[in-house]
Amino acid sequence: MPLEIVTVPCLADNYAYLIRDVETGKVAVADAPEAAPILKALGERSWQLDQVLITHHHYDHIDGVEEVRKATGAQVVGHSVDAGRLPPLDVALDDGDTHQLGTETCEVFDVSGHTIGHVAFVFHDALAAFTGDSLMAWGCGRVFEGTMDMMWTSLSKFHALPRAMQIYSGHEYTASNAKFALTIEPDNPSLHQRSEQVTAARAKGEFTVPSGLGLELATNPFMRAGHIKVKTALGMTDASDAEVFAEIRTRKDNF
Repeated sequence: MPLEIVTVPCLADNYAYLIRDVETGKVAVADAPEAAPILKALGERSWQLDQVLITHHHYDHIDGVEEVRKATGAQVVGHSVDAGRLPPLDVALDDGDTHQLGTETCEVFDVSGHTIGHVAFVFHDALAAFTGDSLMAWGCGRVFEGTMDMMWTSLSKFHALPRAMQIYSGHEYTASNAKFALTIEPDNPSLHQRSEQVTAARAKGEFTVPSGLGLELATNPFMRAGHIKVKTALGMTDASDAEVFAEIRTRKDNF
């Protein structure tokens, strides 16, 4: 396996992810909501942190960055567009840029919508995408700073990725997202099957992330805005995919 990935629970319902290139031992963390759990997870494995990859500027993704940087000397990596709202960046990247973690390469996706300057880090060879609050397990982030069209364009970028891609998103929201998804497609058996699996996992205290992109395409209403079954269920068969997405996101905001 080219990457070893460790899920680190932070705050009330956030996740950070340690990402280790097995060949070189280089380690990054995707987002740093708080420092203590990240430093503890590193210490337990005797790993040295080399990079902090920031998806977006919200406090629950960056509050631990400076303490982690001070403790480890790690470089901080983020989107140049949002550099003014992020901790000081050692490496500023733009949409479409590539970035190295040891021998592994990730591509930077601008996935603005939740915030302007939100990025995802996509390791194509390792089939791992660190998506923050853009595409999430059975959901997507609320559109705070961008537009609905912008968010749909961002989510659409993930449609082109391999179905085996694993989506490492920023929060444990899956159980609540399930309840909403079932209001959009109550007759979709894949949703009911996933809901049972999520309920069982959470009852045992297990994480529901990462999730497979194929599963998101089969069950996530925000990713299915272009599907005729979803359009029919909403009475929007003649609407554009972006219009359907906006309707679904608005419903979720008021759910």
